Amino acid sequence: MQELNYDDDPIVLKQKDEVISFKCELHENLQKAMKEFVEQHPNWDQYRILQAAIAGFLMQKGLQNRDLTRLYIGNMFSMNFNN
Repeated sequence: MQELNYDDDPIVLKQKDEVISFKCELHENLQKAMKEFVEQHPNWDQYRILQAAIAGFLMQKGLQNRDLTRLYIGNMFSMNFNN
């Protein structure tokens, strides 16, 4: 896996939802772990991991939002929910 790429991902842009990009610095150990995970699970990429992680964190902290739940489940189980 390469370092995080901040360019627009065409797969993500096909979705109906608006995509907002942001830069973030990752600890080297986290970057290595993501790389190893993606190498072992080719159906995952850095975007899917980060989206699932952020959505999961927000849900664990009590945020209840149907769109957030769909995003989390969709990323975890490779589902695409269309309204």
